[in-house]
Amino acid sequence: MRRTKYTVSKKLTADSSKFPMLQPLVRLSQGLTQGLLQLVYPATCLCCTGPMPDSQACLCDSCRRSLSNSTQPVCPRCAATVGPYVQVDSGCTHCRKESFHFERVLRLGPYEGMLREVVLRIKQLSGEDLAEAIGKLWAEVSLASLHQLGAQVVIPVPLHWFKRLRRGYNQSEALAQALAIRLQVPYLGRLLRRKRNTPQQTQRMGVNRRDNVRDAFRARASPKLTKKTVLLVDDVLTSGSTASEAARALKKAGAGKVFVAVLARAES
Repeated sequence: MRRTKYTVSKKLTADSSKFPMLQPLVRLSQGLTQGLLQLVYPATCLCCTGPMPDSQACLCDSCRRSLSNSTQPVCPRCAATVGPYVQVDSGCTHCRKESFHFERVLRLGPYEGMLREVVLRIKQLSGEDLAEAIGKLWAEVSLASLHQLGAQVVIPVPLHWFKRLRRGYNQSEALAQALAIRLQVPYLGRLLRRKRNTPQQTQRMGVNRRDNVRDAFRARASPKLTKKTVLLVDDVLTSGSTASEAARALKKAGAGKVFVAVLARAES
């Protein structure tokens, strides 16, 4: 029965490969389908789509555990996974020689398994509800660590306006709003913008990643930002170049410290 609910969406997906202009319509159709499915089957996990008790909201216990049970040791500076005996006083092998404009990175987990699947899904319009649910889970399980950063404002890493128009929303905004609500600090979603529509960082290596995002961001000076400790939120961090450049723009506009929070930390 559930297959029939996706017939139109699948037909549009097939057609969109031939007609790129249909892609926004496809994403809208997928988002509406996901929303209708939740109305018809409210006791369905947004992550695995499996059934769950009515008492649970959005995510089942199994998915919640899978997404938040990372116990691997991490670098306190860049949040990369490290070995149990690695000296990280001045960073790890991934970041020791790097110069960042942010203070440190906090992650929910490594970019693998279910968390990797979630990151890929929330980059689509159909994943907006999932992004909100994951943001709430993240805020819940990491609340103590996030509080220790002393953030006074929360700001998402922005998409370029053209990419945001094509995608339909910015997943980092959904994540940042969930964290801001739980931390009870202001959410400032319009102070930082991306000036250039840069290629994906996964298509770049090493120094090319830094060059790719150099001067890509601009922050607007505001009393709401001046000397404030910022929590900069994104879905995934690889080399740290994007977050560092965004942090540089924020500090240039008057921000004090900038901490970065990401759902997942990928290896360069």
